[in-house]
Amino acid sequence: MEKICTLDDVWEDEMDAFTAADGREVLIVCLEGGEVKAFQGICPHQEMALADGTFEGGVVTCHAHLWQFDATNGQGINPDDCHLAEYPVSIDGGDVYVDVTGIEPFQSHT
Repeated sequence: MEKICTLDDVWEDEMDAFTAADGREVLIVCLEGGEVKAFQGICPHQEMALADGTFEGGVVTCHAHLWQFDATNGQGINPDDCHLAEYPVSIDGGDVYVDVTGIEPFQSHT
């Protein structure tokens, strides 16, 4: 696991992108209640940065074509036949650690 950010970087009901050591973009989402999730930072549709979109009501929406994902598990909502790769998260003190090892970002059928 590698330190990707701190809890102060992403507050409850917010999301932001950070770069892992291998160069991939990781989307950190802080759900209502403070649970932190980590997903691939690019939309599987056409590889747009998800952090440029919105996060409301537990749903991440890509700004480009409005694809939506459930922020609790990365499952596609619109369309529902896609999903985001999820990375394991660990919190130590105020630091957020993520493990991207061996987990490839998903790409869509477009």
